[in-house]
Amino acid sequence: MPAFAGIDHLGLSVTDLDRSEHFYTEVLGLKPLMDFGTVRTFVDRPSGFVLALCKHERGTTAPFTELTTGLDHIGLMAASRDELVEWERRFDALGVTYTPIRDEAFASHLNFRDPDGIALELSASNEVYDSWMAELRARDIPADEIRARVMDYLASLQG
Repeated sequence: MPAFAGIDHLGLSVTDLDRSEHFYTEVLGLKPLMDFGTVRTFVDRPSGFVLALCKHERGTTAPFTELTTGLDHIGLMAASRDELVEWERRFDALGVTYTPIRDEAFASHLNFRDPDGIALELSASNEVYDSWMAELRARDIPADEIRARVMDYLASLQG
């Protein structure tokens, strides 16, 4: 099977390019890359992540909902839970609505929305998840082994 090398970019349809550009540059710190008129691209310099914002001439003005088939949310990585706390402070200072950090089995999550209501999440994975992912990148782990490990780990958290 052919492989792919990763995700090249993510494209989002927005209702107002200027408003969305302000959010992604001022709140998340992305740097403008190119402006094609109806499409603007931005980059997160440290990670190389590229985001394209698209304003379609015949696009709807309805706000985003994850209840429609397609995109549910965009998950962005944070380096640590402490970094998530820093993001909460930043969101408070900039008036961004978010849900408080949730500590889950494999990561801590901070959820928020962009001006069109697109669901975004910052997560900081824990050591268990990080070690499993490192092992998965190093060797092909059978699906039944993965399921068994996950179930055993979740059961260990219950008591």
